[in-house]
Amino acid sequence: MILDKDGNITTVSQEHSTLVTFIDNLNTKYTDIQKDHLIINLFSFETLTANDILEFKDLAEQHTSANKSFVLVTGKVSYDDVPEGINVVPTLQEARDIISMEEIERDLGL
Repeated sequence: MILDKDGNITTVSQEHSTLVTFIDNLNTKYTDIQKDHLIINLFSFETLTANDILEFKDLAEQHTSANKSFVLVTGKVSYDDVPEGINVVPTLQEARDIISMEEIERDLGL
């Protein structure tokens, strides 16, 4: 698992792993990164489905309930194909933009 911290944002990625192993590793390391906004980079996975994205639902809900952003990055699954409450974007820049917008909303109490 690769953790790249930039300020209060941690980007998590994985090379040469299955999705199940990646999620297990993420859950294991979660206590170390739970206070940061998280970008989960899924570019290394050749195939992903909406059902695969649902595997992140519990962690996403837990993280956002602590007023932190949780964004998945992949171009293989459309935002429209996943349930509300899971942020999916196609680029890392869009993930950073989502985090910035959510920080503004939290600051404004929205």
